[in-house]
Amino acid sequence: MTLRRLMGTALCAATLAACTPVGPDFVRPNSPVVKQWIEVNTPSAGQSGLTSRSAPVVKWWETFNDPTLNRLIAEAYAQNLTLQVAGARVLQARAQLGIAFGELYPQSQAIGGSLQRRQISDNLGPVADINRIIPLDTEFSTSQVGFDAQWELDVWGAQRRGVQAARSNLALQVANYDDALVTLTGDVAALYVNIRALQESLAVARENIKLQQESADLTQLRFNNGVTTELDVQESTALLNNTKALVPELESDLQQTKNALAVLLGTTPPRMTSLLGNSGRIPSARTNVAVGVPAELLRRRPDVRAAELAAATQSAQVGIAMADLYPQFVLSGAIGLQASGGRDLFSGNSTTGLASAGVVWNVLNYGRIKNNVRAQDAAYQALIANYQNTVLTAYSEVESAMVAYAQARKQVGFYQKSVDASRKAADIAISQYTDGIASYSRILNTQTALLRSQANLIEARQQVSSNLVAVYKGLGGGWQIRQNQEFLPETVLAEMAYRTDWGDLLEKTPTRASLN
Repeated sequence: MTLRRLMGTALCAATLAACTPVGPDFVRPNSPVVKQWIEVNTPSAGQSGLTSRSAPVVKWWETFNDPTLNRLIAEAYAQNLTLQVAGARVLQARAQLGIAFGELYPQSQAIGGSLQRRQISDNLGPVADINRIIPLDTEFSTSQVGFDAQWELDVWGAQRRGVQAARSNLALQVANYDDALVTLTGDVAALYVNIRALQESLAVARENIKLQQESADLTQLRFNNGVTTELDVQESTALLNNTKALVPELESDLQQTKNALAVLLGTTPPRMTSLLGNSGRIPSARTNVAVGVPAELLRRRPDVRAAELAAATQSAQVGIAMADLYPQFVLSGAIGLQASGGRDLFSGNSTTGLASAGVVWNVLNYGRIKNNVRAQDAAYQALIANYQNTVLTAYSEVESAMVAYAQARKQVGFYQKSVDASRKAADIAISQYTDGIASYSRILNTQTALLRSQANLIEARQQVSSNLVAVYKGLGGGWQIRQNQEFLPETVLAEMAYRTDWGDLLEKTPTRASLN
């Protein structure tokens, strides 16, 4: 084939390759639309502390006005290893996108050379010719150097769909990273709230142990003086030891929670004491909480974006599978130098070349190919349903967190009144028992009620803060702190760059040239 005809064939093939890729073009699936939050629009919405008049804050944990919590979030963002796994997958997806871009160009490109020396057996004898006897040259050498290329033309768009899939997968991995960051900030805050609640519970238990010890000492004194019976002593002893038994359980729960927080921070449990101290109060947020409008939820929540991008990635896979139903057009070519021996290799007469165009069509595998298309399409449909379900779940999580937050706020008010009344009742009971006008059972009942009311108040205050964390987590806040930041710590990036030539793929915005 002449060079002109080969160029004409390539131009024709390139024209065919510009055709619209086969397979479906991705469109965001339909999903339910919520116009307003239920809890924000109830008659008692003003008491809930929730408002949709402004968008949720990005660094929502700062609304708790707790420097320790802010420091924990910052350390978790810098050191959490699960987040680093997600970040490494982003870099992996960047490299895979570069591979996909490369498939748009000749898939096989190679420069090669060889030098061969052969010796043929002397016993083969001369070669007979009609006119003369030609002695056989039993020892000779050949040398060659050249460039070979093979290009499967993207006539049906398989390679372009591959780029689409890789591009969507990169965005998907970024969304997964953002979702991991949202989960991380929410989990750190929730564990911190739990730790402070356990510390408060320990303080309350010890306070009640002191109070009950005083009552037990009083009953023992009255018994020794013959004023009361041993029943009061035994009842006071039982109550005191029941309360003391709470301390080991609370201390165990506290240490286990600290251990869990240490994992999120990417550190060891012994550091937690220096980070948290031995006491603290449950963090409380501002009175009014901005939750925005439901329409913003689909843009803010990274898991919703991830579900959409997973469907987009699979949509491209359907097109890639469908391309196998059609013939594949392949251009091959080689150019180089070839000569006997090595001295004449680079002379003008040593030029050699090859050009070919071919078609391959797997017509006998149609059943297998069609079933692969069907399998890919079924997977695509499953991801469409998964996206729609993720949207519904997102709405449900936010609504549930809002109502739990609003109702817990109401509980705090009731339990605070209960604690105040129980403390006053316990004081009155002790005074009356001392004066001999009330039995010890009144002290027993009032001190038991005081401990229970205080525990309920701590739990309610914990639920207010924990549910508020759940509200912010449900709204998808927190991932924005990674903007203009790389997906892995600088020390890790430096180690990767030292180990492997990453080019500029470790930068925040890699260039397209680096993807090829």
